[in-house]
Amino acid sequence: MKDDTLELPSYLDHTPEVQERIETLQARPVVMSVEALGRDFDANGVRTTALSRVSFEVRKREFISVIGPSGCGKSTLIRILAGLDYPTSGSVRLDGRAVQGPGADRGMVFQAYTLFPWLTVKKNVMFGLKMKGIANGKAEQMATEWLGVVGLSDAADKYPGQLSGGMKQRVAIARALANEPRILLMDEPFGALDAQTRCSMQAHLLRIWEAVDVTVLFITHDLEEAVYLSDRIVVLGANPGRIVEIIDVPVARPRSPAQFLSGHFLATKQRLEELIHGPDVFRRGRAA
Repeated sequence: MKDDTLELPSYLDHTPEVQERIETLQARPVVMSVEALGRDFDANGVRTTALSRVSFEVRKREFISVIGPSGCGKSTLIRILAGLDYPTSGSVRLDGRAVQGPGADRGMVFQAYTLFPWLTVKKNVMFGLKMKGIANGKAEQMATEWLGVVGLSDAADKYPGQLSGGMKQRVAIARALANEPRILLMDEPFGALDAQTRCSMQAHLLRIWEAVDVTVLFITHDLEEAVYLSDRIVVLGANPGRIVEIIDVPVARPRSPAQFLSGHFLATKQRLEELIHGPDVFRRGRAA
């Protein structure tokens, strides 16, 4: 029988265009630095290490994803970055200053819908602005502008219960961005959406990121999503959670769904499968 396996390029091979983009990113200032981060949990006298010596940097206007198997500490990591949890060792710095708790300099979008159901879409976006002391008229103007950015101007006076899942997440993104954070932290924000809505939201997010001066750190368990969205991918191993590789995505920008079948896209996805599931499991899956 003829072998119809595709001959893929190496995920380490970059076209001149991609290499130029990588070098441009590397020349940008560091927004967030994570250094030798560790997190231990104690329960019933037993210590479990969730994260061990995790170190990486996120540069201005970079889109970086974190991926790994279940139990690798992805959610623990992003909670520490957001200031919602504290490391046992190591440090997190934002613009050179230690992260010691939550702050408006970090926007957060969760997988679960976190909108206030008794407020309209516009008032949900205004909420954080008013908490910062911005006058009602200015907050309303800013909320209206951000709803335009995420394509929800027509839904401004609706309530969350009247929205689809994808629309709710776009409101959550607008609310997070309205505070003009230095970095947007997203914890599997599309994980609860159906496949079609998820694809649509990925395209929406890329358009928003391209239009807005913001840096994104994105947690996901979806390999294709990580490749499609990211400039770099931080791959975590489990038990304990640790970095096994950081991949410069060799797929050119701007991204489009047609690239899902490109050689560099498939080669990067293949490498992620090998790192997360192991080369033996990956080979058995291809042979099946």
